[in-house]
Amino acid sequence: MNIQLTALHYVYLAFIVLIIAVMIRRRDTTIICVAGIMTIGLLATETLSGSVAGIFSSFIYATKELLSTIFIISIIVAMSRVLIRTGINEVMVTPVTRFIRSPQVAYWGIGLIMMVVSLFFWPSPAVALVGAVLLPVAVRVGLPPIGAAIAMNLFGHGIALSGDYIIQGAPKLTADAAGVPVTSVMTASIPLVIVMGTVSTLTAFWMLRKEMKSGSPVHFPNAISGTLSREPSSSSEAVSISLPTDQPVQRQVMSPRLQKAFALLIPLLFAVDVILMFVLKLQGGDATALIGGTAVVILIAVTLAAHRHAGPEETTNYLIEGFQFGFKVFGPVIPIAAFFYLGDAAITELFINPLPEGSHGIVNDLGVALAGLVPLNDTVGAITMTVTGAVTGMDGSGFSGISLVGSIASMFAGSADSAPVLTALGQVAAIWVGGGTLIPWALIPAAAICGVNPFELARRNLKPVLLGLTVTTIVAIFLI
Repeated sequence: MNIQLTALHYVYLAFIVLIIAVMIRRRDTTIICVAGIMTIGLLATETLSGSVAGIFSSFIYATKELLSTIFIISIIVAMSRVLIRTGINEVMVTPVTRFIRSPQVAYWGIGLIMMVVSLFFWPSPAVALVGAVLLPVAVRVGLPPIGAAIAMNLFGHGIALSGDYIIQGAPKLTADAAGVPVTSVMTASIPLVIVMGTVSTLTAFWMLRKEMKSGSPVHFPNAISGTLSREPSSSSEAVSISLPTDQPVQRQVMSPRLQKAFALLIPLLFAVDVILMFVLKLQGGDATALIGGTAVVILIAVTLAAHRHAGPEETTNYLIEGFQFGFKVFGPVIPIAAFFYLGDAAITELFINPLPEGSHGIVNDLGVALAGLVPLNDTVGAITMTVTGAVTGMDGSGFSGISLVGSIASMFAGSADSAPVLTALGQVAAIWVGGGTLIPWALIPAAAICGVNPFELARRNLKPVLLGLTVTTIVAIFLI
């Protein structure tokens, strides 16, 4: 599989390195990404006007790709705000607090619940379900919001999505490309997913617990916006949360009877959603749409019950606050996502196919070129598959490059037994990096629901995920 690398490939790679270096220094990368888009546009169109126009066009493309995520986050925030203002949120989570009594239980409980839900319905709708219900409980018992976001990320977008044992979208793509049975890839991935998940979640928990013991401000590090206050009392700590919106939360009086009624109805409605997802086999965007529509219905019903005659106007106000928050969160992310989308299908859609014949996109071409630079044996193949998978995941999708990963795995396989292991390893690496644990715009749902900065969340996930990939690669070498 010979791929001709052009100046576009090398420029894109140079900007990736520069962006990563800037991120490590915890500086803003927007200007770098815009410069990268403009440079690639200049090479693709060979005109200054086309290059400048490409900046705006790439922003539009990124916004379209992220729009469903922006909407679900905005609607969930709007709904959560009215639940907090009316006190329904506190009544709703009170029974759960009987089981979640410590930060440790909250971390592992949120993670495991997120993993189970994500296995059936994928992480995007799972984040909305789990975060809206369990985040207040977790914070109440002392788990920082960043800890809840890490747990949802690693267990949902990491463990559940990389194995994908129920929906089987990922293993089918990689297995078909590698020319091996789906069941063999799934079987080979089980020990790899277990090792990757165990190492990353334990490492993240150890780092988080160490920070909490040292008294570091881990509640809202570099948060988008938000407040968390604690007032010690004789019996327990009272924790008040205000969603990351621009206005402080003001209590809206609602009768205890109505509070209890809605506290029972809301989880029931989301439970019905889960049943419908299973019965109707709704996945991804369809499942997210069902959750979002239910949240809108809940928002309207609670607002009308709480505000009565002012209900229609207040409903609009809550939606405005939710969308203000959503676009405030995604504002700094869109330019960065716009650059990385150019590594995949966006470049041929925005510019008149500037890539050579046979190209699978800039990022995938770089992955193929990397595979061609190393000798063909199982040990080197395992290391190369991890790196290649990680590179193809850098577009923030996780799925766009796994077919290529399967093809490369078949090239490196020294025997029929090693092909499934290498295929599964590449799949795990691609999805852990691109599916929502390291690429900031891919992990925005968890970050936004928890009110933390997505770039800070990506930074905190970096060491656990890299350590997990290293150990998983070593295990894969022994399994081959």
